[in-house]
Amino acid sequence: MTAASLSASPRNLRLRANALWLAAPAIAFLIVFFLIPVGRLLFLSIQGDTGNLTAEHYSRLLHTEVYWRILIITFRIAGLTAFFSLLLGYPLAYWLSQLRENRRNQMLLLVLVPFWTSYLVKAFAWMLLLGNQGVLNRLLGGAGIIDGPLPLMYNEFGVIVGMVHAMMPLAVLTMMPVMSGIDTRLSQAAGTLGANGAHRFWMVYFPLSIPGMAAGGLLTFITSLGFFIVPAFLGGRQQTMLAQLIIIQVQELVNWAFAGVLATMLLVSALIACWIYNHLFGLASLSAGNSTTDKTSSAWTRRFGFALLEKLAWATSAVTNRFAGKSRGRLLPAYVALIVFFLVVPTLMVIPIAFTSSDFLEFPPPGYSTRWFSLYFNSPIWISATVRSFGVAFATAIAATVIGGFAALAIARSRSRFGGVVFAFMLAPMIVPRIVIAVGLFYLFAQMGLVATNLGLVIGHTVLSIPFTFVAIAAVLKGYDWRLDQAAASLGAGRFQVLRLITVPLIRGGVISAFLFAFVTSFDELTIAIFVSGGLKSTLPKQMWDDMILQLNPTLAAVSVVVLVIVTAILLVADRLRR
Repeated sequence: MTAASLSASPRNLRLRANALWLAAPAIAFLIVFFLIPVGRLLFLSIQGDTGNLTAEHYSRLLHTEVYWRILIITFRIAGLTAFFSLLLGYPLAYWLSQLRENRRNQMLLLVLVPFWTSYLVKAFAWMLLLGNQGVLNRLLGGAGIIDGPLPLMYNEFGVIVGMVHAMMPLAVLTMMPVMSGIDTRLSQAAGTLGANGAHRFWMVYFPLSIPGMAAGGLLTFITSLGFFIVPAFLGGRQQTMLAQLIIIQVQELVNWAFAGVLATMLLVSALIACWIYNHLFGLASLSAGNSTTDKTSSAWTRRFGFALLEKLAWATSAVTNRFAGKSRGRLLPAYVALIVFFLVVPTLMVIPIAFTSSDFLEFPPPGYSTRWFSLYFNSPIWISATVRSFGVAFATAIAATVIGGFAALAIARSRSRFGGVVFAFMLAPMIVPRIVIAVGLFYLFAQMGLVATNLGLVIGHTVLSIPFTFVAIAAVLKGYDWRLDQAAASLGAGRFQVLRLITVPLIRGGVISAFLFAFVTSFDELTIAIFVSGGLKSTLPKQMWDDMILQLNPTLAAVSVVVLVIVTAILLVADRLRR
């Protein structure tokens, strides 16, 4: 029996027709714990005290200048973060895409470790670096470059530095797959027609990499819109963002209606950004897929774009011609080394401070001691939070991998016209700002009695983890040979047997990677924990958040090292298993 006849058999046609039903658990789960909570939160923004529909909450927003100022600040910081993340991360993504696959995978760890390291650890590291008595001011003062400390923190500069450090790995990891898929023969063909290196890059390679840049810009912009950790610790009153205001409205003022108004503003902003991106490139490219959207532009836009690229090519040629051949070839590696230093060193800075003998945060430490680790391991509060984080992360990883895996299998096997809708729905929790999801779940869980429960934490973390497991497993299934499943079915194997004995073993590397990434996502998650933990079921990030708000101390450095070691070990295991 041939593959063609197998694919045309009634049994296989029934399999393919029903394949989309495998996504039913994921769809049902996200409807109950994502769509409904977010929808109810948004509905609160138009609900009056007596339950009637009203626009008074939006009227308050329109007539209060401070909220518009915070909205502008939020857009400004998110926009600048996305811009600098792309600008500084593009050369690194380009350099990684030019490496051989094995070498690229090794070097990717230098991006993955900062990417998956807790935002709290990174914020803590930058507080040590940028403070008035921080490392940078001490170094500059000791070198005689400055007379007094520079204001590097509690202002927009500190926020942008911390945000770019947190978001650049996301931009790089989004751009690199698109760059790796560009056919290098196109640039070679341009070279045979007389184009120099600068013109080959700007006129051929760069336009082909624009979808990756746009995807990276979209994800960093949307993530930055709902960010609050870095602004809370590195910014001042003038850098308050909408997410911080939502937290205040819920936790301090208990004003759910106005929290819904602010959440609506964040969500609408994110949806507009997604609509623009989907119109130009197609949301499928977010998973390194091929866009099916017709990307058209006016003749005027094309002429202007190519004229601008031509100017950039001439300018690049003029600059690079000033360097000798060997020096020119060292420019990109030198820049990459500088960016990797920027990504890695701030996080590593906490290691020596965790072993300080001082009662205060000093660098360099006056002496070394392990007493802060002893304090951590002997603290019932810290150990309880750590154990809970491990348990919640393990349960989340199992749930998210199973739910997201079946959804990815459904999309890969189905040819239904609804596949695109399901695909977009699976990515929705990645696109909607986390603070909106967290507040919506808090409102729902308060009525269901799931606040301050481990189950509530697992459900919330699973909602956020499903897009990661879905994309990871869907990427593996793109290269899967479905004729193997068909052959097993023709020999009498049932659907469950085919899945258990054929499909899962062949894609186990992607499944394990999805499991580990979901584990790290949950282990590092703070936004859900702030609301759902209720102060009684603190996770490790929530306990760190509480301590950082009260007082910075070397115990936090010791905890940061523990988190860094755990995340690094998980990433190394994931890389080993994937290979």
